[in-house]
Amino acid sequence: MARQFKVVVEKHPDGYVAYPPGIKGTVVGEGDTYEEALADVKSAIRFHIDTFGDEVLRDDAALIEAFIAEATISA
Repeated sequence: MARQFKVVVEKHPDGYVAYPPGIKGTVVGEGDTYEEALADVKSAIRFHIDTFGDEVLRDDAALIEAFIAEATISA
């Protein structure tokens, strides 16, 4: 059974980092390219679910959208 997950992919000076919001626990992928990071996080999601079971998936409604916002915090 195929499942779809939203994945955030960040570009950094030394490569890419990808992670799925909405999964309990820490799941991160990385790579030198966008494609490598996406493949790595897909593998990490599979491993996380295989290891911890479906309970790592949130019980609430599926994530529909994710937004990036800036927040200014005074020091």
